[in-house]
Amino acid sequence: MIVLGRITAPYGVQGWVKLHVFGDDPLALKELPGWWLSANPDATEGWKEVALEALREQGGSVVARLAGVADRTAAEKLKGLYIGAPREVLPATAEDEFYWGDLVGLAVVNEQGETLGKVSGLLESGAHDVLVVQDADVATQDGKTRERLLPFVAKVIRKVDVAGGTVRVDWERDW
Repeated sequence: MIVLGRITAPYGVQGWVKLHVFGDDPLALKELPGWWLSANPDATEGWKEVALEALREQGGSVVARLAGVADRTAAEKLKGLYIGAPREVLPATAEDEFYWGDLVGLAVVNEQGETLGKVSGLLESGAHDVLVVQDADVATQDGKTRERLLPFVAKVIRKVDVAGGTVRVDWERDW
């Protein structure tokens, strides 16, 4: 399942929900044959399919109405759920375009061939997306896995090879 966004809050009193979409074109979600919802973005099972009735931009946000969600009380129960879709129903990406879910789990290797860790997620920073990289080989002073935040920009991200399982970066190990 590729995670495409998250329901952040109810919107209004007629069952609409606000969305945080992980991507550049939130309105493209209305082209999907259905949406799948889950509280756990990493789950391989238990996603519940729902039909989308409407999707629109509203005052700088994206809001949606789902089948069977008729009022604010029902919409409140969806807060925090992730929106996903099976990879096979998603449109193909252009060269140098990726679904966030395709990047999670890839090994991050710098220009010197040093492994910096694995992509554990992505963040939106406003200016650009940011790769969250967990380095299981390096622990912090409190014993946690070291985390690096790498800007997802051409100057840092040199090559993404989804099939090969790697992201090549211009980033030093000690940064």
